[in-house]
Amino acid sequence: MGNAGQANYAAAKAGLLGMTRSLAREVGSRNITVNAIAPGFIATDMTDALDDNQREALTAQTPLQRLGEPEDIAAAVCFLASAGGSYITGETLNVNGGLLMS
Repeated sequence: MGNAGQANYAAAKAGLLGMTRSLAREVGSRNITVNAIAPGFIATDMTDALDDNQREALTAQTPLQRLGEPEDIAAAVCFLASAGGSYITGETLNVNGGLLMS
């Protein structure tokens, strides 16, 4: 769901998801998969700048009650690039600790 003042972000995200699906159709016949990762709140320099109240507000929205780690995103990318992900294409994998359900 979009937030007020973030129409540009929402449009860019929707564009990336549409591009993922379009590219998956275009190159699927060549046995190439195309997927997207949609990360939730990840521990980065940006989230390190948050104060305790802001950090608590973010984690309270997430069923796993924590920020993700960069390694969580890397593991998802590795899975999609592995033989285990070879029949997955045109998908968006939400790596967000359950935030999408909230």
